[in-house]
Amino acid sequence: MNIHTPEIDRVPSREEAAKALALLRLWAGKVPDSEIEALDPVLARLAPDAPADEYPVLSRDYPQSFAVTGAYKATLPDLQNGSATLIRGADRAIQHVGISNFRLPLQYRTRDSGALTLETSVTGTVSLDAGKKGINMSRIMRSFYKHAEKTFSFGVIEAALDDYKKDLESFDARINMRLSFPVRVESLRSGLSGYQYYDIALELVETAGVRREIMHLDYVYSSTCPCSLELAEHARRTRGQLATPHSQRSVARISVEVLDGKCLWFEDLIEMCRNAVPTETQVMVKREDEQAFAELNAANPIFVEDAARLFAEQVQKDRRIGDFRVLASHQESLHSHDAVSVLTEGALFADESLDPKLFSTLFHVG
Repeated sequence: MNIHTPEIDRVPSREEAAKALALLRLWAGKVPDSEIEALDPVLARLAPDAPADEYPVLSRDYPQSFAVTGAYKATLPDLQNGSATLIRGADRAIQHVGISNFRLPLQYRTRDSGALTLETSVTGTVSLDAGKKGINMSRIMRSFYKHAEKTFSFGVIEAALDDYKKDLESFDARINMRLSFPVRVESLRSGLSGYQYYDIALELVETAGVRREIMHLDYVYSSTCPCSLELAEHARRTRGQLATPHSQRSVARISVEVLDGKCLWFEDLIEMCRNAVPTETQVMVKREDEQAFAELNAANPIFVEDAARLFAEQVQKDRRIGDFRVLASHQESLHSHDAVSVLTEGALFADESLDPKLFSTLFHVG
């Protein structure tokens, strides 16, 4: 049985602690380093020849008056422009590296010769060769800002891309600009009007010296299931049973290559979509408009396969357009899943592998 005396639990006095510390220092000064290490590495600081490790006293006040000189700037570390020995991981080329979603107001022309200033989200990337540590990403933004006061077109985007390719000494580059484009639309019967906003993206891609201009548009519409419409009519006709077909908000993303030297207005692509599928969701709605929309849906029932082909029919007729892709998602009110389709033309959009979350991006928040 172990018996503890009160002396063991007593807290030593400061004088006793000082004597113990002096004894440890005496011992540490007379024994080999290995013996100190074996007992406790912390005790190495007690040796007479231990280096001082005092932490410098640093200012906690922001230096408002400090000015950066050229000489001072030259001393700043720049790891991204360091040697290849700083590369971590596989020393391989990177196809895209840059910045995403820097925003600024940009001006765009409209088809009727007007101009709109719209908040734009920009993603800019370049290729990075093997053997290079990284890029100075702020140069992409600085290059883009040189053109921010201009009215944007693919020509202006090309000039911005030229600048940051030169600044970053890269071969391939890409710019993607996302915006919400307002168009005033009339109601179906009441004579009211309101603004419909279209998610649009302009993309300029240069790979191996070849540049391609791409426009993306999200078009939101109502899709009434043809099968459900027929079943509802069957119930009414054969059993006198009131039934309604299911319909749902649906989204198509139309991506088109704008051929070199051609001008494709945002409004042109929007009209192609309306001609293909006229059941676009409405902005201003009174009772007479709601009734009209029900009639419009009944006149244009549509499966997701139909949607892809109808959009393609309109796009492929336009000689300003080269390769294209149609993504359609009918966000079913009957099922707990969506109905989707993909139709492509040409090599530009012919990906065998799809982003696992591709269709989840086809979602419109009202």
